[in-house]
Order: sequence, then structure tokens, then C-alpha cells
Amino acid sequence: MKYIVLDTETTGLEVRLGHRLIEVGCIEVAGRQVTDNTWHQYINPERAVDEGAFQVHGISDDMLADKPVFAKVAQSFLDFIRGSTLIIHNASFDVGFLDMELERLNMGRVRDHVEDVIDSLAMAREMFPGKRNNLDALCDRLGVNNGHRTLHGALLDAQILAEVYLAMTRGQDSLVIDLGAGGGGEGGQWVNLAELELPDVVVTDDEAALHAEYLATLDREVKGKCVWNALQDAPETA
Repeated sequence: MKYIVLDTETTGLEVRLGHRLIEVGCIEVAGRQVTDNTWHQYINPERAVDEGAFQVHGISDDMLADKPVFAKVAQSFLDFIRGSTLIIHNASFDVGFLDMELERLNMGRVRDHVEDVIDSLAMAREMFPGKRNNLDALCDRLGVNNGHRTLHGALLDAQILAEVYLAMTRGQDSLVIDLGAGGGGEGGQWVNLAELELPDVVVTDDEAALHAEYLATLDREVKGKCVWNALQDAPETA
């Protein structure tokens, strides 16, 4: 599965009032690692940037005057995200602007080109109900460093969001192994782990102690027993 974390900056908040994209930043996540594979572009919106928006991202009309219009970079953008699952914070906002730009060019909508769109804001609201779940709050809560972030920027925010998403989904790796074309389902299949020849791994005392310390941390976070400890303590069944 190809994951692309995406963020945008715009001339204003309301796409229905004619506001436009001015920056798109994308970064790839592969094997639960943020990679160096990125796509980033400033865009001439062919209109003025609202003062309120400028105060948030610091991108001025003068900075955008010599940048390409979206039509010039649309195909490159679609080539980068095609077939991926997008991870976006408050996805309806960014997707709304992207859909508007693509529809102006008769290039469909975002979901016509990707496998899925994950809204990390919706995920955060389920995980932390009643709490602030903007990117800065999540960084503080999850221990993600965002000290270098003073203004919003699409690529920087995408990089930070990638770290936040990985922290939110820690321990949720799938047991589905993608074997490419010819497998079951969408290009993959379930693998019977019992049939795999796995190497024996010897755990040192230090590693075992670190593992126990980590599980104790999880117990404190969930105010009870984490899944691993609950399973370890469960009675064996015949």
C-alpha cells in the first residue's frame, strides 16, 4: 500500500467563495517510515491572498506572482498521488480545494485517482474525544517535535502530520502481507503465518526489560491492561 501524507495552503477558507490553492505538499510513508519521496509546489492562484490567510501561512501575492498556475502542475501532482491512500488532517477542506482545481480542468476529482482518503482529524477525535485535536495539540500529546514550526507550510505540515499519524497508529500494523498481483482481494492475500519458516530470535535480558517497561507505559496510558498484557494473563483454553 502506498501512503501519501498531504497538506495544502489556500488564499482563504471558503472554496465556494472562489478561493484557490497556493501550495501543495506531499510526502510518502512506506513501511511505517517517512521517506525522502516528496512532491511540493507553490501555485499562482490568479487572485489575491486574504489577509487572514496570509497571517496563518505567510505566503504573499508577491511570492506567488512567478509561480505556475495549477493547470501547469496538475498532471505531475496526479502522477505522484495516483493509486495511493492519502492521509490528510481535516480532509474535507483540502480535498474540496483539490476537487475544485481538478474539475476546472476536467480532470475528475481526487478520489478518482487514489485508493482511499484517511482523515487524521476524524481519527484523532475518536481517539481523544472532547480534546483539542489540531496538529499542534496532537504533537504535544504524542511527543512529536514541531519546534521548528512557526508558520503553516504545506510540506512542513505534511512531514509533521506523517509523524503524528505514525504515532496515532503505533501497534496497528496489519498482518496482511501484500504479495502483488495474483493474490486474493486487492492485489494481496492473507498469509497463514503458521506456514512461514520464521527464524528463532533470542531476546536478551536488556531487551526483555525494555519490552516490559514499554508495556507498563501502555498500561498507564490505557489505565488498565494493554492488549498484550491482557492476552498474556488470559487463561489458556483447550
